[in-house]
Amino acid sequence: MSRVMAKQHELWCFLCIIITFLQLSKLAISRREQVPTPPLPILPLPSFSQLKWQQRELIMFFHFGVNTFTDSEWGTGHENPAIFNPVGLDANQWVNVAAEAGASLVILTAKHHDGFCLWPSKYTDHSVASSPWKNGHGDVVQELVNAAKAHRGTDVGLYLSPWDRHDRRYGHDLEYNEYYLAQLRELLTRYGSVREIWFDGAKGSNAPNMSYYFSDWFSMVMELQSSINIFSDAGPNVRWVGNENGFAGDTCWSTINRTSLSIGNGSIVDYLNTGDPKGTDWLPAECDVSIRPGWFWHKSESPKRLSKLLEIYYKSVGRNCVLLLNVPPNTTGLISDIDVKRLKEFRSAIDTIFSTNLAEKCLIKASSQRGGKDAGFGPENVLDGDHLWTYWAPGDDKEEDNWIEMRCVDGLRFNAIRIQEAIGLGQRIKRHAVYLDGKEVAKGTTVGHKRLYRLEEGVVEGHIIKIKFLKSRGAPLISSIGLHYDPFWHPNEQ
Repeated sequence: MSRVMAKQHELWCFLCIIITFLQLSKLAISRREQVPTPPLPILPLPSFSQLKWQQRELIMFFHFGVNTFTDSEWGTGHENPAIFNPVGLDANQWVNVAAEAGASLVILTAKHHDGFCLWPSKYTDHSVASSPWKNGHGDVVQELVNAAKAHRGTDVGLYLSPWDRHDRRYGHDLEYNEYYLAQLRELLTRYGSVREIWFDGAKGSNAPNMSYYFSDWFSMVMELQSSINIFSDAGPNVRWVGNENGFAGDTCWSTINRTSLSIGNGSIVDYLNTGDPKGTDWLPAECDVSIRPGWFWHKSESPKRLSKLLEIYYKSVGRNCVLLLNVPPNTTGLISDIDVKRLKEFRSAIDTIFSTNLAEKCLIKASSQRGGKDAGFGPENVLDGDHLWTYWAPGDDKEEDNWIEMRCVDGLRFNAIRIQEAIGLGQRIKRHAVYLDGKEVAKGTTVGHKRLYRLEEGVVEGHIIKIKFLKSRGAPLISSIGLHYDPFWHPNEQ
């Protein structure tokens, strides 16, 4: 072969390689383009911290302080620190009780309305430093933080009451706000990571006029701890549900307009309870309620019945909220045995009800699915272990006439239903209904992170369960569905 021919052959081989490479690249790009993308989110969306908070579902409050020793709910501010002496205080017991109940976050009343501080604040002598407990060297906040660190998986939150009935600066706007901010800084710089800070507008009718500089407080909180969630009537991260019964609205949106909210405004409780489908802010609701009639421990009181706690669970966690359950330590500094027992019953009941998903026995199909078969958005995703980032998505972005159907050849017997949305892409569902063999057994509006139903007619039996998503903001995205048997639910006995 001549030198010229050899060069031509070499050039031809090189061109063939280039052409083959381009064809393969085009094929790869073409195949890549054929993989369907996730649907666009519908704003507003939760932050990373809000998502983690929502997934906790149950958190615990510890109301503890001088009120524990005076048998009162609201202290006067004139209590002698000498009365505070919880000789058997064991924060490890508190945290263990919380963890066994399923709570991964515990919130302490670092200061309640009486102004008594459970840490040795350098800005006041009305604190544990002036008490006989540990000869004035105790620090309840530090003990709780240490216990939480020792029990990995448990986080700490703090409540610092804006209303202070002890401090002379209260009623003087500038002086008191400076005092409050100084104590806030102490708590957020001295004790490590704080996952929730709790603010409220509680104040007696005869309290001095006082303007709280909430905007300044919130700004400092975020400056000191950027991953924290701030709770108040107006957020900015978590909102009050509007009552202390532990009940969210039957309709409950995580979205709301913060410009319509203000802290301590009793006229907006209904709006707080339901949220707003047109809300521009992601501000999910927290349902606070005490295991006892009061918030502080009283010898004369007993914990709520198991049936009541389960009702609260269904109407809080089961209505797209987080349940903040208060469990007050007693004068010894321990959570009382009767409360510990009730919490164990409560956790055991929840596990009994929801640990088995009867829907896993069923064949599942849907009205359509995004991208067709094997695209990753099929109805089988609602039965996997990921309740957030894998989900069923319908194929045509319709807001109506979307459904998931489950067929069980051997039949099913159940009385509780669970539906969850992929809220990482926004809250969408406005109206839905559940049918068993063509008969409606449950219906509702919002779903959100979790919607739970206990069927009013009790246990039902059948073969075909169909959930229709009748109206939504964009296409509904369903992350999980469960059919459960609740042996504690006896509607005829309620």
